[in-house]
Amino acid sequence: MMETDSSRVMHAVLCRAGLARPDVAPVMHPLTGGVSSDIWRVELPDRTVCVKRALAKLKVEADWRAPLERSAYEAAFLETVARILPEAVPALLHYDRIAGALVMPYLDPAEHRLWKAELAAGRAEPEVAAAVGARLVRLHRATAIDTRVAARFATDTIFHAIRLEPYLLATARRHPDLAPALERLARRTAGTKLALVHGDVSPKNILVGPRGPVFLDAECAWYGDPAFDLAFCLNHLFLKCAWVPAAAKGFLACFDALLEAYMDGVVWEPRGALEARVATLLPGLFLARIDGKSPVEYLTEEAQKAMVRRVARSFLAHPERTLAPLRAAWAAEVGA
Repeated sequence: MMETDSSRVMHAVLCRAGLARPDVAPVMHPLTGGVSSDIWRVELPDRTVCVKRALAKLKVEADWRAPLERSAYEAAFLETVARILPEAVPALLHYDRIAGALVMPYLDPAEHRLWKAELAAGRAEPEVAAAVGARLVRLHRATAIDTRVAARFATDTIFHAIRLEPYLLATARRHPDLAPALERLARRTAGTKLALVHGDVSPKNILVGPRGPVFLDAECAWYGDPAFDLAFCLNHLFLKCAWVPAAAKGFLACFDALLEAYMDGVVWEPRGALEARVATLLPGLFLARIDGKSPVEYLTEEAQKAMVRRVARSFLAHPERTLAPLRAAWAAEVGA
């Protein structure tokens, strides 16, 4: 393919990693699907790798910028999780500080199905959702109340820039009557320091592999509130009900399976306390994926957006401490 500035940077990264020669340009293919990075599949003589470089300005309509040093924390996340549960993340082959790029093995889609694609096709498998919940809580449990991990991932500024501001605070500006509630959620989340948080546990960042779920794209890695990860992922299962209504019952069964598997592993705090934070945060994230800086691309009809707004606004105005009322309200809205 024609060499571009981006491909030249990726080639240089691979040369510094000792994986490519300066005089032989490898075959590279840009990958799509993300908004925060340039990602390339690179065919080397002995293997195929993925090279990922963070962008300063994200590829969305809104003016959304994020610190480039987040790539160093993604590398640190991969290293940390590799010591706990190596099959849960791609191996880190090289981190290039000059370009802010990571080199990882390319995971063959034939063996590693993208969970978002499975859900888009209406394939709702509660056992997959349960495996995601069980693996996520294991990562949280292994890093809970760990001062060394907390010091390594003191990324409050990045997490604010890439999560709290574009999601909760941007949504607060669109819904001034709910601004106090959304701002309180942002402050509470920022101030809760309990475990290593991935920050983007979305079906688009989860591969269903032969050894279980694999978590990708940990640019938002932060030592903070594990309720954020759980709420973030459960939120996507809600949103998929509006996207693929015929599979809504199955998606809600996945919601239940993921939640149960996760809560079974919570030992670092009372389960009721964690669920209360999830139950109040989830409506804010729900509304944010319609009216924040990063709306989901697949809900394009006003009727779909109106359903989300009705339920999210109601529970932001009148919060609950458990997830059951919110789940029941959304199930009634989508006819499941």
